[in-house]
Amino acid sequence: MSTSTSNDTVSQRSSLATLKGLLPFLRPYKTQFLLAGIALLVAASATLAIPYAFRQMIDLGFGGSGDRSIKHVDLTFLALFAVACILGVATAARFYMVSWLGERVTADIRNAVYAHVVTQSPQFFETTQTGEVLSRLTTDTTLIQTVVGTSISMALRNTLLFIGGLAMLFVTSPKLSSIIVVMLALVVLPIVLFGRRVRKLSRDSQDRIADASALAGEILNAMPTVQAFTHEQLEAQRFSASVESAFATAMRRIRARSWLTMLAILLVFGAIVFVLWLGAHAVMQGRMSGGELGQFILYASIVAGAVGALSEVMGDAQRAAGATERLLELIAVQSPIQSPARPQLLPARPAQNSGAALALRDLVFHYPSRPQSAALSHLSLEIRPGETVAIVGSSGAGKTTLFQLLLRFYDPQRGTILLDGVDIRQLDLHALRDTVGVVPQDTVIFSADAMENIRYGKAGASDADVIAAARMAAAHEFIEKLPEGYRSFLGERGVRLSGGQRQRIAIARALLKNPPLLLLDEATSALDAESERLVQGALELAMQGRTTLIIAHRLATVQRADRIIVMEHGHIVETGTHATLVEQGGVYAKLAALQFNLYRDEE
Repeated sequence: MSTSTSNDTVSQRSSLATLKGLLPFLRPYKTQFLLAGIALLVAASATLAIPYAFRQMIDLGFGGSGDRSIKHVDLTFLALFAVACILGVATAARFYMVSWLGERVTADIRNAVYAHVVTQSPQFFETTQTGEVLSRLTTDTTLIQTVVGTSISMALRNTLLFIGGLAMLFVTSPKLSSIIVVMLALVVLPIVLFGRRVRKLSRDSQDRIADASALAGEILNAMPTVQAFTHEQLEAQRFSASVESAFATAMRRIRARSWLTMLAILLVFGAIVFVLWLGAHAVMQGRMSGGELGQFILYASIVAGAVGALSEVMGDAQRAAGATERLLELIAVQSPIQSPARPQLLPARPAQNSGAALALRDLVFHYPSRPQSAALSHLSLEIRPGETVAIVGSSGAGKTTLFQLLLRFYDPQRGTILLDGVDIRQLDLHALRDTVGVVPQDTVIFSADAMENIRYGKAGASDADVIAAARMAAAHEFIEKLPEGYRSFLGERGVRLSGGQRQRIAIARALLKNPPLLLLDEATSALDAESERLVQGALELAMQGRTTLIIAHRLATVQRADRIIVMEHGHIVETGTHATLVEQGGVYAKLAALQFNLYRDEE
């Protein structure tokens, strides 16, 4: 099999797969498609009736004499007006139904893609830029809307006109129609072959647009850094280069589509003009009437117009096919982190604030993007209910990785994590994560007011509960001083708050959730001395009666932990209390000596 043949086969399979992938979104609206189809049939039938009326007018009206011919002309024009009324109503109904379908199906696709993307594990976002996902949600779905809401209707309408017009051509003159069909068959082949190139270019064009969107999204989310390093002009040039690349790809697609349109029109109309020349000779030789030739010309024009419109629709369809493939690829991605088919239930805890028990056994983990480097290596750890464990170590030791495994953002390649004696891979993901509260190092603040940002920790919590959590996190005072208090909009990513204020919002969110297991990842790293004192007191209160894991580089925040775990290169190298670890003179003692000497020097 040749390479070109193989590529053609793959392309055909891809087209079929694309159509099959859209069927679940189209199937719920069978009634609407049926109504649109009826309106389409009526409109096409009305259009096809017009040439026959003109034939009657020419042969019986203009070809007759006296009052009878006038009567035929009057009746013909009355019939034409009636057909126009039917055509207008049917066309309006068709337009409404297909436009509704386009909007509805597009909304369903957007919802499906977004709902699927938000269930993906962090592994997905290691290799996929959010800007590219947004491009697929907006630009690609808009192209599909054009196809479902316009192009499919136009394609069906012109297909009906083509078939009906061709049938009436054979009724009018079988000989001329046979000639025109043979010529059209020769014309369609190069159009189809050229259309495949348009489809490939359409996919490339969408990819380049997605690249530009991804770049813009990344830079706009990092404007303080860009401006701090005075890279505004450099980033503008990078974006301009990306946009120009998208423009160049789009122009290749437009040129190919222009050639496709020109080729279709020239070949189709050239064939029809040749056949009409033969028809004119037939009239002059008395083998056709003038009305029959007029009817043939109108039907030929309808057929030619239908073919031209179909070639135009083909261009839209080729672009949408590329967009559909991209969206279906996104929907087809399956997260490696899934809830089990039959999840186990966590055992009932003896008391409401008894905390969760954790057991980590022989964990080995490599990030998918760094398979050669072990983030955790044969790590084992037992944590009792209600125990506070601090995890310290240099950057890259595996502390945050451990938290990500506890939340099951990733699964270890080896080993197990037990929560209250149950392997977390046997738990429903929501049940597992509802058990865990997190205060991350990089605080996420949503574009909402302070009340809703804290309530994110527990959907449906009352305003009183939110305010109580804010008081525990030492956030109430500064929130009250905002222009509208708890109803103050905090800006995109919390730009209206200081780093310490954002951190206290995140702590209040975790406290509102009130989980049996609390993970604190540098929870006080962005706080000033006074705020740290307030939050530390709140955290100590919150940690009572629950299991808490604390990651901290500042050792002063972990001295009162029940146990301190020291990690290096994915291993646990030391375990003990602050006092015992300092006495051992190992890694922790060196870190403590360095930090506390620095603190004394600063004082």
